[in-house]
Amino acid sequence: MKILVLGAGVVGVASAWYLARAGHQVTVLDRQPAAGLETSFANGGQISVSHAEPWANPHAPLRALAWMRREDAPLLFRLRWDAALLDWSLCFLRECTARRTRDNIRHIVALALYSRRQLRELRAETSLVYDHLERGILHIYTDRREFAAAVKAAAVMRDFGCERQTVSVEECLAIEPALAPAAPLLVGGDYTASDESGDAHRFTQQLADRCAARGVVFRYGVAVDKLTAVAGRVEGVLAAGELYQADAYVAALGSYTPLLLRPLGLRLPVYPAKGYSATVPLGEDSVAPTVSLTDDGHKIVFSRLGQRLRIAGTAEFNGYNTELNAVRCAALMRRAEELFPNLRAAGEAEFWCGLRPATPSNVPLIGRSPIANLYLNTGHGTLGWTMACGSGAALADIVSGRLPEPNFRFL
Repeated sequence: MKILVLGAGVVGVASAWYLARAGHQVTVLDRQPAAGLETSFANGGQISVSHAEPWANPHAPLRALAWMRREDAPLLFRLRWDAALLDWSLCFLRECTARRTRDNIRHIVALALYSRRQLRELRAETSLVYDHLERGILHIYTDRREFAAAVKAAAVMRDFGCERQTVSVEECLAIEPALAPAAPLLVGGDYTASDESGDAHRFTQQLADRCAARGVVFRYGVAVDKLTAVAGRVEGVLAAGELYQADAYVAALGSYTPLLLRPLGLRLPVYPAKGYSATVPLGEDSVAPTVSLTDDGHKIVFSRLGQRLRIAGTAEFNGYNTELNAVRCAALMRRAEELFPNLRAAGEAEFWCGLRPATPSNVPLIGRSPIANLYLNTGHGTLGWTMACGSGAALADIVSGRLPEPNFRFL
């Protein structure tokens, strides 16, 4: 078939790759001048099956209330009139039961495990180079109650196939010696040796090059204005004053997907969760981690990307605002200095923020929409990089009329 993919982030480009490999003729539209320049540009860099516990869990409502007045809170809901955020928040509260949390973890782990395997096969096939490390991901805790809750969550993940093992403070330091100065702060951790890290932006651009070599056509600098639908089918896409037509269409525009599809009567439970990052250049004498870390209490991750350290995380629900907040940027650096006082950066940190497309359950929307020839691949939240290859491969199966492999809640 002739297929039009809307969006050239990591999820859209992965979709294009697997669709082209399945034999389809693929064109990708994106408003940016190259691939991977929005949410995929400077994210946390983790391939983290171990990060499968959704934001919506039994502990979340009270934490969110406690953080409401803190400008640097790990999870910040801006008090403003926003009907979409209100609807999303009500759905989020419904997902906070223990039963729903466990079910959502099951689906997230299933897709993430499949995706990590697809990534490894893709890397072997294409020899992509993107500062990737296969040293696992270590979750660290500085609060005993949060650590106790994490021990239970890790047990659930092991039930579903994610080997997230609880470790002592001493084991944390053995896994990542750069944490030694922060030892008095730590109470324990979880370690998943099979998780990975890498630069999603470099990956996306290199995969886009491989796609182009397979015949995928990329139209950059083309903003998608609207979809036209007749009798339950998409007839075409208006973009930059031009009409693009295909047999099937894939909406992979991240947080902007709901805005595009709302005129067609589709109301997607996806809302932008604004995340921040700092990229710190490292010198020869820098004492920085090489194992990717997740500081669960502060919702911050650390990933080594060659001679750079990516510090990323937090979530701010503030509509489609993409302005950098100095307080939240400073919070990233302050936490990095607490954990790594000998970091000794080789230059100024580069700050960035992006809008992560979050569903209330953190389970993404992948598969056929109610409109016959329109497919969705969005709503991955903080796990877009983790789930990109699996989402793209599964979507290519669905579009091609095959049953996708993972036991996941596809549309």
